Amino acid sequence: MKNLEIAQIFYQIAEFIEMNEVSFRSRAYNKAARVLESMEINIEEIYNQGGLKELKKISGIGQATAQKIEEFIKTGKIKTYQKLKKECPVDLEKLTAVEGLGARKIKVLYKELSIRNLKDLEKAAKTGKIGGLEGFGQKSETNILEAIEFVKAGQGRFPLGTALSIIRQIINKLEKLSEVKKISSAGSLRRMKETIGDLDILVISSQPKKVMNFFVKMPEVIKIWAQGLTKSSVRLKNGLDCDLRVVKKESFGAALQYFTGSKEHNILVRKIAKKKKLKLNEYGVFLIKEKTPTQGRGPDHEMRRERIAGKSEKEVYNAIGLPYIEPELRTNTGEIEAALNNKLPELIGYKDIKGETHSHSDWSDGDEKIEDLAKAAKKMGYQYIVLTDHAGFLKITNALDEKRLLKQMDEIDKINKKLSGIKIIKGAEVDIKVDGSLAIKDEVLAKLDFVYGAIHSKFKMSKKDMTQRLIRAIENPHLDAIAHPTGRMIQKREEYLLDFEQILKVAKKNRTALEINAHAKRLDLKDIYIRQAVEMSVKMVIGTDVHHLSYMPMMELGIAQARRGWASKKDILNTRSFIEFIKYFK
Repeated sequence: MKNLEIAQIFYQIAEFIEMNEVSFRSRAYNKAARVLESMEINIEEIYNQGGLKELKKISGIGQATAQKIEEFIKTGKIKTYQKLKKECPVDLEKLTAVEGLGARKIKVLYKELSIRNLKDLEKAAKTGKIGGLEGFGQKSETNILEAIEFVKAGQGRFPLGTALSIIRQIINKLEKLSEVKKISSAGSLRRMKETIGDLDILVISSQPKKVMNFFVKMPEVIKIWAQGLTKSSVRLKNGLDCDLRVVKKESFGAALQYFTGSKEHNILVRKIAKKKKLKLNEYGVFLIKEKTPTQGRGPDHEMRRERIAGKSEKEVYNAIGLPYIEPELRTNTGEIEAALNNKLPELIGYKDIKGETHSHSDWSDGDEKIEDLAKAAKKMGYQYIVLTDHAGFLKITNALDEKRLLKQMDEIDKINKKLSGIKIIKGAEVDIKVDGSLAIKDEVLAKLDFVYGAIHSKFKMSKKDMTQRLIRAIENPHLDAIAHPTGRMIQKREEYLLDFEQILKVAKKNRTALEINAHAKRLDLKDIYIRQAVEMSVKMVIGTDVHHLSYMPMMELGIAQARRGWASKKDILNTRSFIEFIKYFK
């Protein structure tokens, strides 16, 4: 859990630095933060193995950041952060959560309007004081007010990637206890929802007292809501609540099904059980039998329950006449009907991906060299990686122009000759202009093996205009896929207005794929859009938007999103081999 605490501090230090200077120092802290929040191994364990020296071996962690990690592990705080926070006149953490506000704009707001927090910002936006400031525009007030409401709506929930990292560290500790015989997460996290409100863990143990004592005394815990032999509830340092339940071996599957949810799914499942004269609850599936004949149900009437299932979830579903339903599908959106009719999809598996389709090197705004990206992809077990550095007009991403793109293609050829067991595919993430044209000339795009089109500007266009913008891009014969198609950022920015059904029709006609961007802060497409794409036979790719090697494991989040959208292996193009992948687009 220290990983996430330190990561948040590093992000804030970077913002503090940005408010006062343009410096490589802020990039170093951002880079280290990205590494930390994507690590599943506790940074404290790494430190305990070899101290400062071991920390500096981690890609993305330098001398300064390693020393601050050491300081936090030893003291629980970082003096530099405490000093900067004390000196900073504004609530940077809350203000930077508002879409469109970075440290420099916040500095302007404070200097010109004395805005210190969200309340000040909202008041200034409502009274029209922001639009005339340097760096802001006429629609600034409207956009800021919308963004503030979006931030408020997401309060109290955590992104899936963050919650997964937290629960895995807790489970890793608990499963090392000899008293714990079996353990699993449950709840919305097990269903891999995009955001998580709280955590649920189930264990089998014959010594629940020892397990519960260990759980409530973990250093991650700041408050104990309740402690008992079968259930304990705590508040973690990062604000998440976590419940731990101890269940019996014969009921583990039933409890897992029950506490995984969703509530709506479980209601339907219990109705099916009831129709078969069975009782389904967190303890098992029971056959109800009357022990004594009854005329009316007087005091002598007795019922006998016989457990017929409960050890495993599969056993539970089978006992009521259903095939096993994957957790990601349990949303009451047709999965019960599909199960009853034997039409459940064979979902893409978590090990089915054969290549990374979205990666950025240090040629644009990534942290890694091209060769290092390829070697990391090989370690992931991939056959290929598509290099898709930014190309076009976006200065903030150090976007490549035609000349640099051609030079990079030559470089890729040289690296491919050196490497074995992995292929680098020449690609680019090209800016889509307001009129839908691509920001790189067609004759250069024609030389690439894979071209993403991406919208990085003018998000507030009308539904009609944005739809036409994307349609024109899709109709370009050199474009192969649309990156992060709806532009949404989880808890940060809503998707732009779009006629998605129309986009799907045009994408299908042009054999253009849509990306499922697996980055924890995007997860774009949403599951509902993925399901629409599946139903219309529009192909998709899953990419992690790699800017640092630590992003690559986020592929799991993209696959989970695909599974929630009922996607099978055939729907996702990068489940194909290198030759089949290239062949599809050429």
